[in-house]
Amino acid sequence: MTDLMGEIPPVSLPFDIDRLKDYLRPCLPGTGGDMRLSAISGGQSNPTYFVTFAEGGDFVLRKQPPGELLPSAHAIDREYRIQAALAATDVPTPKTLLFCDDRRVVGTPFYVMERLTGRVFHQSALPDCTPAERAAIYDSMNETLTRLHRADWQALGLADYGKPGNYFSRQVTRWVRQYQTSKTRDLPDIERLALWLPDNIPPGDETTIVHGDYRLGNLMFHPTEPRVIAVLDWELSTLGHPLADLGYNSMVWVSSPSEYDGILGLDLEALGIPSLDDYAAAYCRRTGRADGLRPFHVAFSLFRLALILEGIAARAAQGNAAAANAQEVGALSIAYAAQGCRVAGLH
Repeated sequence: MTDLMGEIPPVSLPFDIDRLKDYLRPCLPGTGGDMRLSAISGGQSNPTYFVTFAEGGDFVLRKQPPGELLPSAHAIDREYRIQAALAATDVPTPKTLLFCDDRRVVGTPFYVMERLTGRVFHQSALPDCTPAERAAIYDSMNETLTRLHRADWQALGLADYGKPGNYFSRQVTRWVRQYQTSKTRDLPDIERLALWLPDNIPPGDETTIVHGDYRLGNLMFHPTEPRVIAVLDWELSTLGHPLADLGYNSMVWVSSPSEYDGILGLDLEALGIPSLDDYAAAYCRRTGRADGLRPFHVAFSLFRLALILEGIAARAAQGNAAAANAQEVGALSIAYAAQGCRVAGLH
């Protein structure tokens, strides 16, 4: 996959590249000659590398980070499983090639997938695109999400990939408890949302595969066409309510450009980007939903992201964050909590 956060020269690697090469060659038929590894920059989580053989092509390797991990964190095996399962559907994902849980190879479990050629957009306003291209890119993002939510998780053998039913109730309880047990500072807006969310869960229940981090930057587009060719970064995927993904996907419309590159306040019509109402309506039309996106779904996503960013801030304070800008990213938790309160009508 090209354009994935940018490529960094392999100055030093936290594992023996020759040991990895000796393991991969017999597992990846047709490969030979020297092997080059280069890290993919960006992100707060699972280290990812481009793997290039002199003979036999290019691949992508994702591994767990080193060190002590929470039991359910950085579940590389789940990423591999969901992408392998979705290969039988019309959801575009990179082809998975192998999974390795032998820690002697690179120190942690890892998997290898094909490397695709395409574009990853890191700016939601798509400054280098025309209005027509922006409209088509956002429409493809919308249509791809509906493909995911139409996938038959039971037929794909994913009945144990998560807990079906009561997703929002379970998630709200989990995140509120996590905040209460691990908070490092008082954040009034998070406190307000923690009280508001449990009392405002919309009626109705259903289960689909949910990506958990569905946004423009986690999609790869065709090199020249405004068409999604791969959904990336499945670390947070599970079984859940489809409107959780739509709510998360919608956060960009209620966030300013300084808040994780939102589009709030921009002239969307001139840019060719649909309004949030139009985007949500297109999703509902494609999925045949009678109910649509509610403030709860967006507020919940903002609350959840605020707490994730709080965790990054806490790790930065302890000196063991995964990215150099973790402290800056963690500070955004205040802004997202405030946006969540505005969406919920609490401000």
